[in-house]
Amino acid sequence: MLQSLNGDRAYGLALLAAVALFLLPEIDGAAARDALSYQRTALAEGQWWRLLTAHFVHLDLEHAALNAMGLVLMWALFARDYPPLRWLAIYLGTALTVSAGLWGFSPDVAWYVGASGALHGVMTAGTLAHLRRGDLDGWILAIFIVMKLGYEQVAGALPFAGSPDTVVDAHLYGAIGGVVLALLRGRPRRPR
Repeated sequence: MLQSLNGDRAYGLALLAAVALFLLPEIDGAAARDALSYQRTALAEGQWWRLLTAHFVHLDLEHAALNAMGLVLMWALFARDYPPLRWLAIYLGTALTVSAGLWGFSPDVAWYVGASGALHGVMTAGTLAHLRRGDLDGWILAIFIVMKLGYEQVAGALPFAGSPDTVVDAHLYGAIGGVVLALLRGRPRRPR
């Protein structure tokens, strides 16, 4: 039951743990959001944990569930490209890249929660793995990502994104972080 599409139980367990990390903070709701969200003023006061924790709390249960479904999609597409611990490093690294990007290049963003920026990093890291192996789907995914990010930078969030308040810069910073981290993390492995 917990096996991945390719039959590896470790990937199923990693997915369950990651989905739980997205959903568990919703038990505490607004209190968790307040304590863990990216808040520019709180960061300026030294609350640095928010640079990472903001990517595990969400606006509400629906937002958490949508991000969890996005994670499941990324898992289905890319889980076998890197070992679970490397994916964890990529996710955490892109989360920090998003926060650093928001801090340095988007000073108008005072508050942020959600995993979508870091998931864009996962998507670009996985896409790069497919491109480096010469897989055709890598080109299709790369074109999709470039078009999506370009649209968001020009016109804002996609109409079906869920909220007009989506911080599209987070998607861009996450995608950049995913490419950089995938290049730094070495060659992806060939799926078995």
